[in-house]
Amino acid sequence: MSNGSAYDGLQNHIRQMETPAIETWKNEYDDRDYTIEITNLEFTTICPKTGHPDFASIRITYVPDRYCVELKSLKEYFLSFREVGIFHEHLVNKVMDDFAAACKPRRVQVEGDFNIRGGLKTVVRTSHD
Repeated sequence: MSNGSAYDGLQNHIRQMETPAIETWKNEYDDRDYTIEITNLEFTTICPKTGHPDFASIRITYVPDRYCVELKSLKEYFLSFREVGIFHEHLVNKVMDDFAAACKPRRVQVEGDFNIRGGLKTVVRTSHD
């Protein structure tokens, strides 16, 4: 069984990685719950082990509180990962952290649905209340 030593230190920068700001705007309907779903069908990043491209759909479903996310800034945020080597699991959690910090939603779920690679399909989900 592998102890993962080939991966040691490979992803230790992810939580501190600087990304473009996700901008917000004031929600004038913060007195009610409603759901916003945003899907990026053309997300790309790099496999940190092989250097090959990874393709995915990233879906964010959230119930806003005081702020909603500005979509152009979110698109620029997503584009910043094009040349980044990052594991699927870390990517989804990084998006969650940055999204939640930007707009402080009541609830949010982030899902990364990664294309098949080597016969394996990966879907990673995380949520925050």
